[in-house]
Amino acid sequence: MNIRLVATDLDGTFLKNDRSISRRNLDTLHLLGERGIVRVAATGRNLRKVHDVIPEEVPFDYIVYSSGAGIFDWQEKKHIFQQNIESGPASELSGYFREKNYNFSVFAPAPDNHKLWFYKGGTECEEFNRFFTFHHEGSEALPLNGSFTEGLCQFLLIIPEDEQKFVELKEEIESMSGQIRVIRSSSPVSNGYIWVEVFHREVSKGKGVKHLCDLLAIHPEETAGVGNDYNDLDLLEFTGFSFVAENAPDTIRSAYIKVPSNEEDAFYHAVQPMLD
Repeated sequence: MNIRLVATDLDGTFLKNDRSISRRNLDTLHLLGERGIVRVAATGRNLRKVHDVIPEEVPFDYIVYSSGAGIFDWQEKKHIFQQNIESGPASELSGYFREKNYNFSVFAPAPDNHKLWFYKGGTECEEFNRFFTFHHEGSEALPLNGSFTEGLCQFLLIIPEDEQKFVELKEEIESMSGQIRVIRSSSPVSNGYIWVEVFHREVSKGKGVKHLCDLLAIHPEETAGVGNDYNDLDLLEFTGFSFVAENAPDTIRSAYIKVPSNEEDAFYHAVQPMLD
């Protein structure tokens, strides 16, 4: 296999459940570097949250963060791409969600999207409250006017796990503006909830990796991707060789090459055979 770039999700794929990095996964990253293969972490985490789990010495080349809203050159320590929702649609969405009395959060433009505002709707949501135990720093109540002059990176709504409800909500939100798209993500906090993430329509992990491929003159057939969740689907559809960890939902596992779970070094098992 003539692989020139490997992209991996972090949580549930490259990282173990306790957010540690296994020796075999780390050694595989080093081996990729020795072979001159570009190493990319493609994650839903914002860049500050990436630093919480990936020490600077871990040898990635690029970080596609916030599901593709930004790209960071890990070696040169510089931002090379951001894609945010413009201020008009962002303000319209904020007002609409408030009118509907949803529980939602809004995130400042990338790369500063670790800062966020929140709005507590009419229905108490334990998962929404748990979210703020992890993001209390840099968060504040949504301004009363709900308008934004600089645009936003994303919105986050949290709903109970209900496939039909998600489909209806996705259609409802995307009908409001041609500039946005909805991405589903499993809750990293607890089971039984769906995280409904609203981004600019050009944001996805797959498009983030495509941006890097265009920049580095790498063909999609020369890439490999490893993931485990719904927000990895665009990545797995883009990469030439795509692998999914055993801990992924059934509907995802059946569509791609299966490797052992993140607890059993999914990244190593996906990449190592390509290096033999």
